[in-house]
Amino acid sequence: MRIGITSPIVTANPGAHSPWEDQAGIEELITIAEAADRLGFHHLSCSEHVAVPTEVAQDRGATYWDPLATLGCLAGRTTQIRLMTQVLVLGYHHPLEIAKRYGTLDRVSGGRLILGVGVGSLEQEFDLLGATFEGRGEIADDALRALRASFGRRTPSYTGTHFSFDDLVVEPHGVQSQVPLWIGGRTPRSLRRALTLGTGWVPFGLSLDRLRELLAAADAPAGFEVALSPGAPLDPIGDPDDTRTRLSRVRDAGATVIAATIHAEGVDHYCEQLDALAQLKEQIA
Repeated sequence: MRIGITSPIVTANPGAHSPWEDQAGIEELITIAEAADRLGFHHLSCSEHVAVPTEVAQDRGATYWDPLATLGCLAGRTTQIRLMTQVLVLGYHHPLEIAKRYGTLDRVSGGRLILGVGVGSLEQEFDLLGATFEGRGEIADDALRALRASFGRRTPSYTGTHFSFDDLVVEPHGVQSQVPLWIGGRTPRSLRRALTLGTGWVPFGLSLDRLRELLAAADAPAGFEVALSPGAPLDPIGDPDDTRTRLSRVRDAGATVIAATIHAEGVDHYCEQLDALAQLKEQIA
């Protein structure tokens, strides 16, 4: 059983954020990342929002550390754990911008990048950044094709409906020529996009029954990843039975990787929880 960690501190989503995180910073995050790396967890994640309108922040949270800076720092303090964007909004970036910036991260981390990407839904943020909101799905599809043609290549070339480029050098470039591209979303269309243009799917906000239904109808290729969350933060020390049950349910619903949020009262408690979770996952592997 592979379990990734939805990193604490870097976001402040209501319902999944503890008070101690408000006072924590990079040193605490490094301590947690080093523990997760040592214990063999699959990945650490970091989300992207540039600026969240105040009225939206009440529901989505207002704190979003920049994923490139954050994961770049963690790359230098870890050796095995993968580093995942969950998610980059494709419409905010040119595909070559992602290929260059995150290709550099892939290189300095020794090929440990997972690119979690999504179409995006916050119209005010699109407007702020001068990005196109209407038709963003089609733009994102072309961006994915361009990204697949570009990542890990020194001289990428692509001709598509929204992006075209040639006779360019991208140096440095990513170590992985086939970087994992996991598509976020909650609709059948997001799953279709993941199946045709990505290598994995990261759904959210769906019941396990609905996830089973969607995955059962999908003709997923070998090696296709499905990263599912067990819901509320796990408490492997305080309630190991509940933790085992929820991990098993998510695995049985079709998860190939579990994206877990951890309940903790502080950084030391968080690391203790990681140790307990690592032991529990071996019992249900």
